[in-house]
Amino acid sequence: MDSYDVIIAGGGAAGLMCALVAGQRGRRVLVLEGSNKIGKKILMSGGGRCNFTNLNCSSDDFLSRNPRFCISALSRFTPHDFVALVERHEIAYHEKTVGQLFCDFSSKDILAMLVDECDQAGVIIRSDCEISTVSYADGYRLHTNSGQHDCQSLVVATGGLSIPKMGASDFGYRLARQFGLNVWPTTAGLVPYIFTGRLQELSKRLSGISTGATISVGTHSFNDDILFTHRGLSGPAVLQSSNHWVPGSAITIDLLPDADVTELLLDAKLQQPQLLLRTVLSEHLPRALVLELEQMWWSTMSDERIAGFSDERLRDIATHVAAWQLKPSGTEGYRTAEVTLGGVDTRSLSSQTMECVQQPGMYFIGEVVDVTGQLGGFNFQWAWASGQAAGRVA
Repeated sequence: MDSYDVIIAGGGAAGLMCALVAGQRGRRVLVLEGSNKIGKKILMSGGGRCNFTNLNCSSDDFLSRNPRFCISALSRFTPHDFVALVERHEIAYHEKTVGQLFCDFSSKDILAMLVDECDQAGVIIRSDCEISTVSYADGYRLHTNSGQHDCQSLVVATGGLSIPKMGASDFGYRLARQFGLNVWPTTAGLVPYIFTGRLQELSKRLSGISTGATISVGTHSFNDDILFTHRGLSGPAVLQSSNHWVPGSAITIDLLPDADVTELLLDAKLQQPQLLLRTVLSEHLPRALVLELEQMWWSTMSDERIAGFSDERLRDIATHVAAWQLKPSGTEGYRTAEVTLGGVDTRSLSSQTMECVQQPGMYFIGEVVDVTGQLGGFNFQWAWASGQAAGRVA
């Protein structure tokens, strides 16, 4: 039987950050990772280059039933604090989109940095170590496939349900319920939409086509690229909008968000009356997409010069282009979701330390908690910040 000051369940971003901080305080720390490798999400993130933070991070970039909960941790460990750690390890990075920081070479650099910090702090890391049961009596006792381990502080950093092929499980939620914490229902977040029927056939024909657009879901709008797939829609704007989509509802796509489409078409009618409508729109949108729109909205006039369209008809087509309504049949679910929405109720936790209010020495950090960031490095920053908060006191 091994005894530790702190055991961290989960060797992902939040767990490793917590481990190195606790270890630096002189605590004897053990990290238990259930899968065969630590940091899998770190390695696959950002196309293998890890979008490790966002310089513009604020509490407004997160969804939670308790929106103010994340403020304390985020303010005490900022993106600049993490960048300082990255620079100390001489990891080359760049700002790809406003505020989004990526490694120049590989996400392996970020994982190696965390492991190096853990090694220097004396942290012990074990993978392929599954926890079967946890009990409490003046401390925590964990039964695992590698034996029995005791600790005074137990930090749960097991993540959510997204990307199950990488070892995702509901262990953290089950453990929370075991110790009396409320767990909000979970759903897949930052995930592509899927269609059925004619819309699926349309998306399949357009698979691989990408264009800039604004997607609106209710009162929320996101302006970025969209990507047609063989099953539906993906791309940054789509993933962002999925966090707000309600099954059964429609999404609205503005295919030319930076233009007044009505003015564009009416002006083309005056200035270039002999052009085909598809030619006019193909100057602003992928031609394959325009040809599909033509079949939907003006197929009976496909060979008519734009001069032959009434102003009213052009206004109607412009309305379709600027507010194309589609109803997804669902999302791709946890299989491809980047995050899990919902999770451990933050009202059960201290916003200062991530410790359970009613269960001494138990902490929940990272994705398992009901705090979900937007796309673009925000979820990693929550992992670093919540891990730091717990690591300072566990």
